[in-house]
Amino acid sequence: MSNPCSAILELLGMAVGVGAWLCSLGATIMPNWLTLSTELLVVESYEVGLWESCVVQEGAVTECRAFESLLGLSLNLTLARICMCISDAIGILGLLIAVPGLRLVKSCGGSQGWRVKRGIKITAGVMGLTAGILELFPVSNIAHETVLKFHDHTVPHTVPRWEFGDALFIGWAAGFFHIISAVLFFVSCCGSEENEMHIEYHHHPEKFQPENSSSKKRVEYV
Repeated sequence: MSNPCSAILELLGMAVGVGAWLCSLGATIMPNWLTLSTELLVVESYEVGLWESCVVQEGAVTECRAFESLLGLSLNLTLARICMCISDAIGILGLLIAVPGLRLVKSCGGSQGWRVKRGIKITAGVMGLTAGILELFPVSNIAHETVLKFHDHTVPHTVPRWEFGDALFIGWAAGFFHIISAVLFFVSCCGSEENEMHIEYHHHPEKFQPENSSSKKRVEYV
């Protein structure tokens, strides 16, 4: 009989993992990692993403232009591109690997099937944890650089400064959701799987000791 608590943790891990991957994909594509607006020209603002930069004018009119060359990107944006793409790939691969390890999926039969399922879930959890770390690193790195530039006292206050865009917050949420999904998979492996194994009954043939020949003779002569 399967443990219902462990099955619920698996389903929660899958649901949180899917949400984390969708948020991660959205943060990768979104153009508003950083935003900039000036007091002199209130009707428009600027946005910068990993793949393009945009100008948002009054009336929600947005005009975007993709970056023409990788050489023109800063080191942080290039690193963020690489980390986010790897995170998206590892995240979806971890979710696909986790499917055969679910208790509701009939796979990995045999007496040692629970061991295989546990190994699959641990592998999926490690991949989710890796995806979360790769997600949080570039987002936090760009946010840290933005904070330093924002509070740079050598720059006059009249000069506009870049601020956090919505993609950064979505990226943080995706990273934490990946980690939560991994923890749920790990916790689901800590149940008493060994107690859920089928009980094996060992039938031992009865051992009959041969009768003593002397006693048998006595019975025959009586």
